Amino acid sequence: MKKLFVLTFTFCTWICFFSQNTYAFFGSFNWDKNTEGIYVYQLDTISGNLSKVTTVTGILNPSFLTISPNGKYIFTCTESKTENGGSVSSFEFRPENKSLTFINSQKSGGENPVYLTVHKNGKWLVNGNYTEGSVSVYPISEGGKIEPYVQNFQFSKGSIDAGRQKRSHIHSTVFSPNFDHLFCPDLGADKIRTYQFKNEKAEPLQDAEISFTKTTLGSGPRHFTFHPNGKYAYCIEEMGGAISVYSYENGKLSDLQRINTHSEKYKDNFESSDVHISPDGKFLYASNRGKENNIAIFSIQNNGTLKTVGYRSTKGKHPRVFGLDPSGKFLIATNTGSGNVVVFKRNFETGSLKKVGKKIKIKNVSCVQIKKY
Repeated sequence: MKKLFVLTFTFCTWICFFSQNTYAFFGSFNWDKNTEGIYVYQLDTISGNLSKVTTVTGILNPSFLTISPNGKYIFTCTESKTENGGSVSSFEFRPENKSLTFINSQKSGGENPVYLTVHKNGKWLVNGNYTEGSVSVYPISEGGKIEPYVQNFQFSKGSIDAGRQKRSHIHSTVFSPNFDHLFCPDLGADKIRTYQFKNEKAEPLQDAEISFTKTTLGSGPRHFTFHPNGKYAYCIEEMGGAISVYSYENGKLSDLQRINTHSEKYKDNFESSDVHISPDGKFLYASNRGKENNIAIFSIQNNGTLKTVGYRSTKGKHPRVFGLDPSGKFLIATNTGSGNVVVFKRNFETGSLKKVGKKIKIKNVSCVQIKKY
């Protein structure tokens, strides 16, 4: 009996340990750098519960976060909405003592930085500035320090919507699967801008053979992602309420499909936000804000096109950036309008989502990134 108890205890301890090494990092609009802005939680990968680890003050509106490939560094942009007020910041995360420590900041090269991405070698950081439409490129030195930007590309031309597209609005910066190109959806210009990325050069962004891909006029391309097989790409359109599907090869996007993210009930509610694909490549998820407040679920066909599976309420208002954990078992939604975080367990066969765990309250939560350590 004693031996059985020891074996059972050891097994339970092993399970507990390995269910607690996944962390979720949340950004928010705190509007006051003296209040909490970044939040770190542990994700229990058995129950789906989130447990608070630490928080960070001293940073204003860290609305979007990204994680270095090795997981050591968290990079965030401060969406200040003030002239010359935007910045990008670096923090060191130590899971062994559950600490998040500020390293340094640099100017974002524009107003309202809204997206960050890191090269797979961990030596380059790319930022997209929304308001005046620009892209900045930073070297990352040893110890996670962000150096001043070495490139800043400014765009100006808009599109057909006089209210929202008077000028360029870069909304994301996404590397190609092999990290030799960079794609920048421009909500203001209805274009997906493209550059070559030569990571060995001092100024890595270089002109691409095809400098942009046109999207539907008035669609407002926002976020962008690639299929795990590297053959297909997907762009969610904030203003058009649709996802454009492309085949992809060597920097070139070719149209395959355009499909609505909204159900017929909300066909006039165009406020789509974020898009992610399950690690197994079988399902695509897209968030809808406004009246609908849900996650649209699509199955991905063998030719890369999408088929609507259904919709799942995010149990809150104005879902912004959501995330899938590395195993693909959980989807975490951030509801900015209602200030709550909801965890869903994903069905690997059907793609459906089931709420698990407890809701977490984070005021004006806007982003989540998830990493297993």
